[in-house]
Amino acid sequence: MSLNYNQPAVSRPLRSSPLDSFAFALALLVALPVLAVGINLFSGGTGGTWSHLMATVLPDYVANSIWLCCGVGLGVASMGTGAAWLVALNDFPGRRIAEWALLLPMAMPAYVLAYTYTDFLQFVGPVQTTLRESFGWTRDDYWFPEVRSLGGAVVLFSCVLYPYVYLLARTAFLERAGGMIEAARALGLNPWQGFWRVSIPLARPAIAAGMALALMETLADYGTVAYFAVQTFTTGIYRAWFSLGDRVAAAQLSASLLGFVAALILLERVSRGHARYHDSSGRRRATRQVLRGWHALLAQIGCSIPVVVGFLLPAILLLRLAFGDSSEEAGNLSARFMTLARNSCLLAALAAAIAAAMALLLGFAAREGRFLSVLAGRVVGLGYAVPGSVIAVGVLIPVTRLDHWLADIWQQLGGANPGLILTGGLAALVYAYLARFLAIALQTVEAGMARITPSMEAAARSLGSGPGETLRRVHLPLLRGSLLTAALLVFVDVMKELPATLVMRPFNFDTLATQTFTLAADERLAEASSAALAIVVVGLLPIIILARQISAGRSQVSSC
Repeated sequence: MSLNYNQPAVSRPLRSSPLDSFAFALALLVALPVLAVGINLFSGGTGGTWSHLMATVLPDYVANSIWLCCGVGLGVASMGTGAAWLVALNDFPGRRIAEWALLLPMAMPAYVLAYTYTDFLQFVGPVQTTLRESFGWTRDDYWFPEVRSLGGAVVLFSCVLYPYVYLLARTAFLERAGGMIEAARALGLNPWQGFWRVSIPLARPAIAAGMALALMETLADYGTVAYFAVQTFTTGIYRAWFSLGDRVAAAQLSASLLGFVAALILLERVSRGHARYHDSSGRRRATRQVLRGWHALLAQIGCSIPVVVGFLLPAILLLRLAFGDSSEEAGNLSARFMTLARNSCLLAALAAAIAAAMALLLGFAAREGRFLSVLAGRVVGLGYAVPGSVIAVGVLIPVTRLDHWLADIWQQLGGANPGLILTGGLAALVYAYLARFLAIALQTVEAGMARITPSMEAAARSLGSGPGETLRRVHLPLLRGSLLTAALLVFVDVMKELPATLVMRPFNFDTLATQTFTLAADERLAEASSAALAIVVVGLLPIIILARQISAGRSQVSSC
């Protein structure tokens, strides 16, 4: 089968229905935070704060963000691509386990990894303490790398985010031009030469897309860089809003960070140029190269290191901290644990249910490809590329103005000042989650809708069913699995989300993520371990789904 990238675009009708208009209005509401940030970029505001930032810390924000992107980009590309090549095009003992085990670090938030390794590798931690006791060293007798540094952040981000590249590169290696790889082997190229000269060029779009996702997650992080004292745009936004009290400066920093994200996406597109990646050899898969002896051992080690460093060792350390601390503070935290878990699950469940329902509506509206519906999907897609701190600032600006407007109206009617009704409540926080994660649910639902043949809809319409009844009786039963997956993915992402929750949570309302960050910032890592471990356990749910999909895909290939 040949992949044709030059087919003429299908013309989409410009007419719209009430459903299309409603879907577009809904998408515009979700995209409002991003628009609010962009509008405030040109606000005058208090120039003193912005001048102070430019003269003092803004150069550090730019330099650290660039260094983070360069280091993490190289790290995830090398780790993810190498692991994908090993399991996709080679066969060795333990390969099937490695296929899904390499996904496990996705369940470990970067800030949890930062807290865990800081406790493990710091001067009074078990590693350095064992070295000093074993060799009789003092502080001045040896050198040990500093974990809480820019380099440490690069390493930890790479260990957590490489699965983005691994997933996409593995699919590209399996599905693209198996015949070309076989031809390269027939021409005398060894596996290493075939990797550089054939496999990498064919998988370049997938590798670049995975790198872009990983870098966007890096720029969106707050917990890791704040704990490591690495000044980036995300920490600057938080400082400008809370420490300096300047929402305009926070919005302008948010817009600058948004420009960083847009530049990453544009760079990934431009890097492809006019290159095309056609598969002219059919859907034939390359025969896996059987590795034996020390080659197999190296492959096993290469696949084991990312899993051990990115998941197994941190999980063991968290368990040790969680069950090894018997202090009074730990007992008090255990008493609060159910409250924290309830708060996190409440927010995650609300956001997941609303996101699944909105994704179903938007996906159904875009089913016929009308202009407004397709545009609505593109608008919603902006959210996932925007860091949580930017979303938080973008939500607070219009919501605060709405609160002031409502208060003025209420006072004009003779009532007392009601204060900030929406800003300090859960509604604004759930709104921020939807703006950030609705794109994930929409992509999942659209993938499920793509498997529903148009003839089924046509049959329902011919029997007199309207759009609403067709959605209820045809699409809903067929989309139950996709809706559940979409809700689950949003649920897990909300559980892990830290920047937006820190900025927008109601007073005296903590979640597992915020409690973990607060305790870790106070160097109470043992007490933070229980909440961190709960976040990791919840994060395993989508990993299980992905592992099942990988196993199902392997079974289908074996039966072909």
